[in-house]
Amino acid sequence: MNAEIIAVGSELLLGQITNTNAAFISKQLAELGVNVYFHTAVGDNPERLVEAIQQAEKRAELIIFSGGLGPTKDDLTKETIAKHLNTTLEMNEQAMQSIRHFFEKIHREMTPNNEKQALVLKGSFILENHHGMAPGMVTEHQNRFYMLLPGPPKELEPMFQFEAKPFLMNKLFEDAAIYSHVLRFYGIGEAELEDRIHDILDAQSNPTIAPLASDGEVTIRISAKSKSKEEADSLIYSVEEKIVERVGDYLYGYNDDSLASKAVDALRQHEMTIAAAESLTAGLFMAELASVPAVSDIFVGGEVTYHTDAKINTLGVSREIIENYGVVSKECAIEMAKKASEKFGTKIGVGLTGAAGPSSLEGETPGSVWIGIRLANGETYAEHLQLSGNRNTNRLRVVKKTFSILIRLVKDSTIR
Repeated sequence: MNAEIIAVGSELLLGQITNTNAAFISKQLAELGVNVYFHTAVGDNPERLVEAIQQAEKRAELIIFSGGLGPTKDDLTKETIAKHLNTTLEMNEQAMQSIRHFFEKIHREMTPNNEKQALVLKGSFILENHHGMAPGMVTEHQNRFYMLLPGPPKELEPMFQFEAKPFLMNKLFEDAAIYSHVLRFYGIGEAELEDRIHDILDAQSNPTIAPLASDGEVTIRISAKSKSKEEADSLIYSVEEKIVERVGDYLYGYNDDSLASKAVDALRQHEMTIAAAESLTAGLFMAELASVPAVSDIFVGGEVTYHTDAKINTLGVSREIIENYGVVSKECAIEMAKKASEKFGTKIGVGLTGAAGPSSLEGETPGSVWIGIRLANGETYAEHLQLSGNRNTNRLRVVKKTFSILIRLVKDSTIR
C-alpha cells in the first residue's frame, strides 16, 4: 500500500506552526510497511484541497488528512471530502454526547457551531477521540481509503496509535500482524552505531531494523511480522541479541524508557533521595525528573540559581569559590550540589552550571558546562562538557548527560 499525507490549515503555510503530524504519521506507517512518497500542505481553501486530493488519488491507495475537523467556518476538510466523494455528512451521536459532556464538565455553554465537530462522513468507520472533541474517521471509495484525523498533535497521535493503526493492521494483515521492540542507546552516535551493526542491517528482512537519532540519543526499532506475538518476540529477540552483543555498553532501556525514568528507577531501588541546584538549565533537569510518574518518593526539591547573587544569597555558595574559580567551574558545580543536598536533606545533590551560549561567560567558551554531584557517602563527582549545539540543545544535552551519570554512579556500590 502507498499512502499520501495531506495536512490542512493555512497556519501551516504561514509558518505559524510546524507540521509535526506528517513526520509522526510517516514513522508509524513505516512500521506497517506502508510507503509514503508525498507530503502535502494545503490552506483552508476547498478548491485547492480538491486539487491536492485529485493528485493524491493518482499516487496512493491510502490518503490521510490532518486538520480541518474543528468547529469554525474555515474547518472544511469533512465538507470538501464529502462533496468530492459524492456523499453526505451525518451526526455521530456518541461524539455529540461526548462534546456535550465536555461543556457540562467545565460549566460552559456549548455554542451551536460545536455540533459541527460531531459530523462524520456517512457510513465511515469512526476513530474515537479520547483527547479532544472531533472524532476521526475512515471511509473507503473505489478501492481507496480516506482517513481524516484532527490537527492538534495531542489528539492526533493517540488517535493514530490506538484507533487508526489497529484499523490499518486489520486491513493490511489478515493472517499476521506487526510487533515491535525498541532499544534505547545513549553515549554513541547514530553513525558509529550503524557502523558497528552494518552487516546486521544489510541482512535484515523479517524482522526489520530501523535506527533513529534524536536529541543525543539513538533508538533502534526492531519490527517483526508474525501470526502470533510469541513467534514475533522470538524473531525480535534473535536480532536484539546480536545488536546488544555489539553495542550493549550503550544500551540504557527499552520501549517507553527514558534516561530520566531509568535514573529514577535506580534512585528508588537504592532508596536515595535527590535535590538539584540549576543555573544554565534553569529547572529543565527538575522538570524532566517530575515528568516521571510517582517521583515524589525520591525527588525532594531544588532551586534555580541563574544569577551569581542567587547562588550566593539563596543557595549559599561561598563568595570565595566564585571569586577564585568563577561560576563556570568544577568547584562551583560541586558546591551547588552540596548546598542542594544539605538544604533539602537528600542523599544525592546535583549542581549544573555553565555557558549555554551563544555568548561566552567569564571567558569560558559557549557550551562549556560543569556537572557536579554530591554522593550519598559524602564524596563528590564532577564532569566537564564542551558542547557545540545551540543554546537549548546544549541545555537538553546537559540534562541527559546528568541522568546518564546518575544511573552509573547510583548503581556503583563502591561509591554509594
